[in-house]
Amino acid sequence: MPEIGYKLCSEEQSPQERIDCARRAEEVGFDFAMISDHYHPPSPDKELKREFEKAGGKRKPCYAEAPVCWADDEAKARGAAHAYWPTAPVTGELSQVLPVPAHFEHAAKMVKEEDVAKEIVRGPDPERYIAKINEYVEAGYDHMWLHQVWPDQEGFFRFFEKEVLPKLDHE
Repeated sequence: MPEIGYKLCSEEQSPQERIDCARRAEEVGFDFAMISDHYHPPSPDKELKREFEKAGGKRKPCYAEAPVCWADDEAKARGAAHAYWPTAPVTGELSQVLPVPAHFEHAAKMVKEEDVAKEIVRGPDPERYIAKINEYVEAGYDHMWLHQVWPDQEGFFRFFEKEVLPKLDHE
């Protein structure tokens, strides 16, 4: 089982709020916490991992990221995922090389809530999160982190502490 971590993008909260979230991540049992907004493979892509290994990364750790949107209600989670992470279904170069934030905003206007819902694990069902983590396990990743895309970080921590992390064998 890979190490399971927590990620918070640096632009979302104040420095003190980020420190508090990192502390909570440790308290509830995540193996590590990251505060970053760098690119990392957004899907459990076995071929990408093979290419990484062929290019010299065979003995190096392989990190992956999964944006998630926990909320205590499915409809609330769908709406929040669309509001806070609307570019989730945008693929290819378009998802990474737009020159200014306004261009991402333009791209996001073309995305529907149901499109985002297909891309982001969301809602109150712990089995969805466990299944997403297992996709990365099966693809051979040894580190991954989850990025809660909307502001209810404390609800996310309580949920993972009680409903998800105890069900994972991530020692």
